[in-house]
Amino acid sequence: MKKILIFSLVMSCSVQSADLEKGKAKAEQVCKTCHGMDGIGIDSSYPKLTGQFADYMEKALKDYRSGDRNNAIMAGFAATLSDEDIENVAYYYSTLKEQRLTDLIVK
Repeated sequence: MKKILIFSLVMSCSVQSADLEKGKAKAEQVCKTCHGMDGIGIDSSYPKLTGQFADYMEKALKDYRSGDRNNAIMAGFAATLSDEDIENVAYYYSTLKEQRLTDLIVK
Protein backbone atom coordinates (compact mmCIF):
# COMPACT_ATOMS: atom_id res chain seq x y z
CA MET A 1 0.00 0.00 0.00
CA LYS A 2 2.84 2.41 0.82
CA LYS A 3 4.48 1.75 -2.56
CA ILE A 4 1.26 2.59 -4.40
CA LEU A 5 0.80 5.82 -2.44
CA ILE A 6 4.39 6.89 -3.01
CA PHE A 7 4.16 6.07 -6.74
CA SER A 8 0.93 8.08 -7.02
CA LEU A 9 2.45 11.07 -5.27
CA VAL A 10 5.57 11.00 -7.44
CA MET A 11 3.56 10.68 -10.64
CA SER A 12 1.14 13.46 -9.70
CA CYS A 13 4.06 15.78 -8.94
CA SER A 14 5.60 15.14 -12.36
CA VAL A 15 2.30 15.82 -14.12
CA GLN A 16 1.98 19.16 -12.36
CA SER A 17 5.35 20.24 -13.76
CA ALA A 18 4.53 19.13 -17.31
CA ASP A 19 4.31 21.69 -20.11
CA LEU A 20 1.16 21.51 -22.25
CA GLU A 21 2.58 23.39 -25.24
CA LYS A 22 5.77 21.32 -25.32
CA GLY A 23 3.64 18.19 -25.07
CA LYS A 24 1.49 19.31 -27.98
CA ALA A 25 4.57 20.11 -30.09
CA LYS A 26 6.17 16.72 -29.33
CA ALA A 27 2.88 14.91 -30.03
CA GLU A 28 2.78 16.63 -33.42
CA GLN A 29 6.34 15.47 -34.17
CA VAL A 30 6.14 11.90 -32.86
CA CYS A 31 2.60 10.73 -32.09
CA LYS A 32 0.13 12.28 -34.50
CA THR A 33 0.75 9.93 -37.42
CA CYS A 34 -0.86 7.04 -35.53
CA HIS A 35 -2.68 8.58 -32.57
CA GLY A 36 -3.65 11.90 -34.14
CA MET A 37 -3.51 15.27 -32.44
CA ASP A 38 -6.93 14.51 -30.97
CA GLY A 39 -5.64 11.28 -29.42
CA ILE A 40 -8.33 9.15 -31.00
CA GLY A 41 -6.08 7.45 -33.57
CA ILE A 42 -6.22 6.88 -37.28
CA ASP A 43 -8.09 3.60 -36.88
CA SER A 44 -9.43 1.38 -34.13
CA SER A 45 -6.23 -0.68 -33.88
CA TYR A 46 -4.46 2.26 -32.20
CA PRO A 47 -5.35 2.95 -28.57
CA LYS A 48 -7.21 6.14 -27.71
CA LEU A 49 -5.03 8.50 -25.71
CA THR A 50 -7.65 11.19 -25.25
CA GLY A 51 -8.45 11.67 -21.59
CA GLN A 52 -6.24 8.77 -20.51
CA PHE A 53 -4.54 9.25 -17.14
CA ALA A 54 -1.19 10.99 -17.59
CA ASP A 55 0.58 8.77 -15.07
CA TYR A 56 -0.60 5.67 -16.92
CA MET A 57 0.72 6.99 -20.25
CA GLU A 58 4.01 8.02 -18.65
CA LYS A 59 4.53 4.54 -17.21
CA ALA A 60 3.55 2.87 -20.49
CA LEU A 61 5.95 5.01 -22.53
CA LYS A 62 8.80 4.48 -20.09
CA ASP A 63 8.09 0.74 -20.11
CA TYR A 64 8.16 0.70 -23.94
CA ARG A 65 11.43 2.60 -23.85
CA SER A 66 13.04 0.24 -21.32
CA GLY A 67 11.68 -2.93 -22.92
CA ASP A 68 9.50 -3.84 -19.92
CA ARG A 69 6.54 -3.51 -22.30
CA ASN A 70 6.98 -5.21 -25.64
CA ASN A 71 5.90 -3.53 -28.87
CA ALA A 72 8.51 -2.93 -31.57
CA ILE A 73 6.78 0.12 -33.02
CA MET A 74 6.19 1.85 -29.69
CA ALA A 75 9.67 0.92 -28.43
CA GLY A 76 11.18 2.73 -31.41
CA PHE A 77 9.16 5.88 -30.85
CA ALA A 78 9.56 5.85 -27.06
CA ALA A 79 13.34 5.49 -27.44
CA THR A 80 13.43 8.97 -29.00
CA LEU A 81 11.65 10.57 -26.02
CA SER A 82 13.30 12.02 -22.93
CA ASP A 83 11.61 11.78 -19.53
CA GLU A 84 10.52 15.41 -19.97
CA ASP A 85 9.05 14.65 -23.41
CA ILE A 86 7.12 11.72 -21.97
CA GLU A 87 5.71 13.83 -19.13
CA ASN A 88 4.69 16.59 -21.51
CA VAL A 89 3.08 14.31 -24.13
CA ALA A 90 1.22 12.35 -21.47
CA TYR A 91 -0.04 15.58 -19.93
CA TYR A 92 -1.12 16.93 -23.32
CA TYR A 93 -3.20 13.87 -24.22
CA SER A 94 -4.64 13.62 -20.71
CA THR A 95 -6.12 17.12 -21.04
CA LEU A 96 -8.05 16.34 -24.23
CA LYS A 97 -11.70 15.42 -24.16
CA GLU A 98 -13.22 13.18 -26.79
CA GLN A 99 -15.71 14.97 -28.99
CA ARG A 100 -18.81 12.94 -29.52
CA LEU A 101 -20.75 13.06 -32.77
CA THR A 102 -23.67 14.64 -30.92
CA ASP A 103 -21.37 17.49 -29.81
CA LEU A 104 -20.54 18.26 -33.42
CA ILE A 105 -24.12 18.47 -34.68
CA VAL A 106 -25.29 22.06 -34.99
CA LYS A 107 -28.78 22.44 -33.59
